[in-house]
Amino acid sequence: MRTAVASIVGLLALTTSCARFDDATTTPFTPEPSFDAGAELEPLEPPTATTTTGAPPTPPGPCQDPDPAVVATCLDTTGGLVTLPDGGSALVAERRTGRILRVAPRTEPVEVATVPVDGSGDGGLLDLALSPTYDEDRLLYAYITTPTDNRVVRLAAGDVPKPVFTGIPRGASGNAGALEFTSPTDLVVLTGNAGDAAAAADPASLAGKLLRMPVPAPGAAAAPSVVLSGIGTAGDVCRDPAGNLWITDRTVLEDRLQRVDVDGAVSASPAWTWPERPGVAGCAAGADAIAVSLTDGKAVAVVAVDPGTGAVTAAPVTAVQDRYGRLGGAAVGGDGQLWVSTVNKSGGEPGPNDDRVVLIQFPAGGGGFD
Repeated sequence: MRTAVASIVGLLALTTSCARFDDATTTPFTPEPSFDAGAELEPLEPPTATTTTGAPPTPPGPCQDPDPAVVATCLDTTGGLVTLPDGGSALVAERRTGRILRVAPRTEPVEVATVPVDGSGDGGLLDLALSPTYDEDRLLYAYITTPTDNRVVRLAAGDVPKPVFTGIPRGASGNAGALEFTSPTDLVVLTGNAGDAAAAADPASLAGKLLRMPVPAPGAAAAPSVVLSGIGTAGDVCRDPAGNLWITDRTVLEDRLQRVDVDGAVSASPAWTWPERPGVAGCAAGADAIAVSLTDGKAVAVVAVDPGTGAVTAAPVTAVQDRYGRLGGAAVGGDGQLWVSTVNKSGGEPGPNDDRVVLIQFPAGGGGFD
């Protein structure tokens, strides 16, 4: 699935974040549709309606959100979010329950699988990835927490989850992780530090790393190699149209956006940092911008990057600030729109319709994700 991002800069409710630039020159991007400084990133406004008597209509009940941008309501706190090849639906994980639900506009969520997980602390069903041949095999991969470890499992319809990569350290915190396929046979796995910053710097530990490996068959030994060390609380990993990887994570000093070139080269310093620590989470990467969902920041941050060098060219701008609360997952739909999920039931102030999946809309002719 392509994740080029287009036409988001020029956002509503713009704010500037404090951070630092990475001015290093890196591998150029392949030209692709990209952000255009003309469109606004904005959910559809709910319609204003009255009854035949002119009085306001009765407010909808619980789990009936009047905002037309809201795709699903009354979920448990969410984990991974991935869009499906049909372009109009997505799979969203409930972190603590292990449920995976298919969601789409104007459609009731449908449970497609439940994965046994340990949802205590910040563990559970943490991320989802579609098989590169999902149209043919309908296989899913998931990053999960068990009572003994964090691991990657493969899910097939009607079958129990099959371990693919086990033994990733788990802790009382720092269990978040993420998955991304870089080719039909290669997978990258982002692991959290399991609450131990020293483990993230230890080459003998799988904690706090970005790992690359050929996808092993269930039961076969995985052979990961370390791409990047020193990860704090893992956020997400996303791939831009040129094949470069973007990684979000949180440390005790700052939140970070880091870049790994398609050839595996790692920049000496992060592409961007947030000393105010807004809680970087899910990401979607395009040719000249990265969209990052923020938990404590309660917004989507858009980071513009130079398509030739990959360097950040301006301070991030934010959209949908405080509109949906704490945001976790981020994914791109086939129609070029951005899907985000909320995590208000995890450390937030949930409303009667939380947690939710929201589809970020663009004005007609304004472009979007491609």
